[in-house]
Amino acid sequence: MSVNVAVVGATGAVGEEFLRVLAERNFPIRNLRLLASARSAGKKVIFKDQEYTVEELTKDSFKDIQIALFSAGGSISKEYAPVAVSAGAVVVDNSSAFRMKEGVPLVVPEVNPEQIRRHNGVIANPNCSTIIMNVPVWPLHQVNPVRRIIVSTYQAVSGAGAWGLYELEQQQRAFASGQPIRKEKFPHPIFNNLFSHNSPIGPQGYNEEEMKMVKETRKIFNDPRIMVTATCVRVPIPRAHCESVNIEFSRPMTPEQVRQILSRAPGVKIVDDTQTNTFPMPILASHQDDVLVGRIRQDISRDDGRGIEIFISGDQIRKGAATNAVQIAEKLI
Repeated sequence: MSVNVAVVGATGAVGEEFLRVLAERNFPIRNLRLLASARSAGKKVIFKDQEYTVEELTKDSFKDIQIALFSAGGSISKEYAPVAVSAGAVVVDNSSAFRMKEGVPLVVPEVNPEQIRRHNGVIANPNCSTIIMNVPVWPLHQVNPVRRIIVSTYQAVSGAGAWGLYELEQQQRAFASGQPIRKEKFPHPIFNNLFSHNSPIGPQGYNEEEMKMVKETRKIFNDPRIMVTATCVRVPIPRAHCESVNIEFSRPMTPEQVRQILSRAPGVKIVDDTQTNTFPMPILASHQDDVLVGRIRQDISRDDGRGIEIFISGDQIRKGAATNAVQIAEKLI
């Protein structure tokens, strides 16, 4: 069955990736509508050897649209997603606007695909760091329930949008030519530096990115008791996030058991070669959909065998955003 699809935010980093993923996966599109701000309207985009003109997003943009993929920021989603739903579309939204809203499914297809059919017009795509972590943690949780997760992230600049990549590139060029390094949108220089994730810090001392990982994991796993604490850091890498994850299980768990489970898990690829010191890296994870998992080892700080350490890397623009949304759309049809 082919469907009419709209991409909202079509000229942004994730919007462009939506189109690449839709083409690669041969998503059955009857008619495609590319929507963006007035500033981007009129731009020409090639999709599957056909030229499309980007249209300005308006209240009338969703006539006859069946699936609308949104990645234009929370304020746009809040304003236009209800409009799309009223016009008869199902919205798969990549912003944080609806993730924690009661009655809105928050979906990672490898984890909770059954939630997709429970939508009331909107399905939320989780935060990129949450998706990347939960793809490998979920299959372990199914075998041996997870009690606590301690995660530290190393997040690529393109996770902030196309401007994050631009800012890193500009600073690299300035350094190479002996010019002063200037920050524009990031709070600090990112070249030759790293800093706490550039999202507001709340009253508990956690920034928004960290709290997203905590709250979203509980919702996706349907387990409000699971303990999650996160430290999120922006690093001078163009693409693909990394995460160091310490997992506490209900029962003892060995690295060999973890490898066996993850070797069969959908969306996971084990990269764990101690002989060549080859483990998950952004350079390996970029432009692919699998989450890479390595450094699988026992937590030696515990004497009960219930702790496991893993290191993971995933492309936050693909599996952390566009691919996850397209997988949801595939299950809708």
